[in-house]
Order: sequence, then C-alpha cells, then structure tokens
Amino acid sequence: MTSLLESPILWLPATIAAYLVAQRLAAWAGKPPIFNPTLLGITAIAAMLLVAGIPYEQYYRGASILHYALGAAVVSLAVPLHRNLRRLRADPVVLSAALLAGVLTSAFVGVAILIALNAGHVVIMSAAPKSATAAVSMEIARGMGGLPAVTVCVTIATGITGAVIGPYILDILGINRPNARGIALGAVSHGIGTARAFNESEITGCWATVAMCLGSLLTALICAVLPALL
Repeated sequence: MTSLLESPILWLPATIAAYLVAQRLAAWAGKPPIFNPTLLGITAIAAMLLVAGIPYEQYYRGASILHYALGAAVVSLAVPLHRNLRRLRADPVVLSAALLAGVLTSAFVGVAILIALNAGHVVIMSAAPKSATAAVSMEIARGMGGLPAVTVCVTIATGITGAVIGPYILDILGINRPNARGIALGAVSHGIGTARAFNESEITGCWATVAMCLGSLLTALICAVLPALL
C-alpha cells in the first residue's frame, strides 16, 4: 500500500477522480458557489498528500500532464466564444468600462491594503498582478521583481475566493445580467471565476472568458507602470 501511495502514477487518476467527485457533490448540493469543484478537489488532494506524507514534487511528477493540458483547455474556450460572437460584440463600451474598473480596483486596492499593512516591496510586487491568470501573473511578477511562487499562491487564492463569494455578492446586489456577472467573475477571478461563470450559462461564461483574456492584458499594462508609482 505504501509503495502504491508513493508511486507518481497514482496521482493523475486521483486528481481527476477528486475533481469528478467534487463535481457530483456540487451538483447534488444544487451547485452553490461554496461547493466549488476546484476548491473541493484541491482540498481533497491536499488532505491525501498530508495524510500519506507525499511531497508536492512527487505528486507533480505524476499529475504534471494536467499542467500542460491547461493551455489546450483555454484554447478550447474559443468554441463557445465563436458561437456567441454576435452577442459579445453588442456591448463594447460596457465591456471596456467594466474591465477597466474591475482591473484597476483589484490592482490598486490590493496594493493599498498591503502598503497599509507595511508589507515589503517584494510582497507587493508579487501580489499586484493577482487577477491575471496564473501563467501571466507569474511572469508579470517576475518582471516587477516579485516572487512567482508567492504570486501563484495569491492568484489561486484570488480565483477561488472570487468564484466562491462573487456570485453571492452579485446576487445580493441584484446583478443578474449575464454580461455583468461574466465580466465581474472573469476580470477578478480569472480562470476559476470563468469556470464558475460557465456553470451559470454559456453566455455568462463567454463574457467571463473575454474579461479574463483582456483583463490579463490590462493587468500587465497597469503593472508595468505600478513600480514607478510606489
């Protein structure tokens, strides 16, 4: 049994199984945001690694194919985008204004909080691009003198928090339009928020996809001038 747990081959099917079970659990519960499959899957795998005493490096050797599959998954989002292209073109002003507001708020409020907490320059530069996708935010942080390892943790935490809490906040505020909900989730919570948006409807997910992609680009532009402002 010990040798099986220590085998890297185990962790790819274990990761897939954990996510599928999390999806079933979320569906059984009526898909409330708190039952986010990504959050549940991460929690399950982390618990298994801790109990079995398996280091992350060993886990990654077995499940690393999922890392490379992420790019293909993002590219596949072009399919629903193409199907809904006409509807997405209808609100360019709304998209631009919402993206600018969302990304600016996310970047500067986060930085302001860290400054108020007397965080170091490296920590601030690591956390500033947190609302871009993980791959983009890591490269932005590296160019700003931040630590990519810190950035990816903050980015994932931002995505999960936004995907779990975001829909509740939007409901409380009475924001029901698919374009508004999609842009909010995609711009602030990147890929994880986009996946949550697709759970609501395809068009909501499409708006989130556009917001995620353009938001990452806008985050890079904002962070390029951020060090000069601090």
